[in-house]
Amino acid sequence: MKSDRGEIQELPRPTPPPPPQNTGDKPLTTEETKKEYHKGCPGCQLEKANESRTGIPYLNFFYICIIGITSSLPIQSLFPYQYFMIRDMNIAKREEDIGFYAGFVAASYFLARTFSSVPWGIFADKYGRKPCIVISILSVIFFNTLFGLSTRYWMAIVTRGMLGMLCGILGPIKAYATEICRKEHQALGMSLVTSSRAVAFVLGPAIGGFLAQKSTHIFSPKNPYLGDAQISEEVEAQVDLSNIESGKAKVSSDTSLKNLLKNWKFVSSVIIYCTFSLHDVAYLETFSFWAVSKRKFRGLNLTSQDLATVSAISAYPYMHNLHGLELKATITTACNILQNTAVTQKQRGAANGISVTLLSLFQGLAPAGAGILFSWSQKHVTGLFLPGGQILFLVISMVAVIGLILTFKPFFSMSDALSRS
Repeated sequence: MKSDRGEIQELPRPTPPPPPQNTGDKPLTTEETKKEYHKGCPGCQLEKANESRTGIPYLNFFYICIIGITSSLPIQSLFPYQYFMIRDMNIAKREEDIGFYAGFVAASYFLARTFSSVPWGIFADKYGRKPCIVISILSVIFFNTLFGLSTRYWMAIVTRGMLGMLCGILGPIKAYATEICRKEHQALGMSLVTSSRAVAFVLGPAIGGFLAQKSTHIFSPKNPYLGDAQISEEVEAQVDLSNIESGKAKVSSDTSLKNLLKNWKFVSSVIIYCTFSLHDVAYLETFSFWAVSKRKFRGLNLTSQDLATVSAISAYPYMHNLHGLELKATITTACNILQNTAVTQKQRGAANGISVTLLSLFQGLAPAGAGILFSWSQKHVTGLFLPGGQILFLVISMVAVIGLILTFKPFFSMSDALSRS
């Protein structure tokens, strides 16, 4: 550019933007410059802690195990004595109808959880995981105790339903397991959630069966099923929740249900998870009913103590051999990992809420349907192409076959899911 005097003048150069600040020795990567941390956000605090932590958070993983056992142990203890509890309530006019009524008692917990899981997930995203966990554990203690005091059928239904409505721990604890560790340790964290619940699957029926009929001299003869309700209080006393990150400060999160339901990777893994869970719950209840039913119905005529012994020594017999790749490859752990990696950190509470909602719906249908089929099988011991009991177990096995088919293309692609995770 020339001035009035004919001299050439240089135009001012634009000021370059200041370089990104970096308090460390290494330069910031493109991914790190895009991260935004909100002040007081529990999830952001965990992500920042994971950046500087390379080892396995053993203490937090220990809390996950204790919480998983605490919340699941009283729930799973029902099956060995459920048949006898309904019998003692004299609600069934015929012995063949006991299974029909017992199925709805078990289903009430899961059906109630169907309506509360999504609100609990949104609550956990907004207010943090800790309040949700604390409320859930307290509800387990309170309503499981009331269930043990039930002497009427309606009271058993209501207390189990309230327990399912207020026990919103499953979704948040799965989200928490993936947030307290680095990505390479998420499979281990999720497997601990699954393993702790599996331990409750073993210990719950064993403890429930042994204590149900032996607690009459300790508690009221009218409430022989109260003894097992105290287990949750003893286990809960061991949980130190003070070290779990508090969710005092909240941030708005993108919990759009519409976006989550459009995520096929997330939806397909949830459907597979629900299908296998339906099979597990239906089989567990049906086996318990069949084992304690009388010989004239082609049952084993076991007592609750006998069933507890069978449950303790036959369930998950090779669990101690599952480690490393084999443990990570179990269907429950794999589905949980895929569900949580398919969504962002801000969506995990709501995503797990949707997952638990559908899971609860399937698990609610399982004992109700299994109870109805069991009652039907006892009325049709003979006269069909197969005994009623064999038809019952055949139907349940077909559910597992359907779940297996769903793990293949085009419904679900493992390689595609892993490439996007």
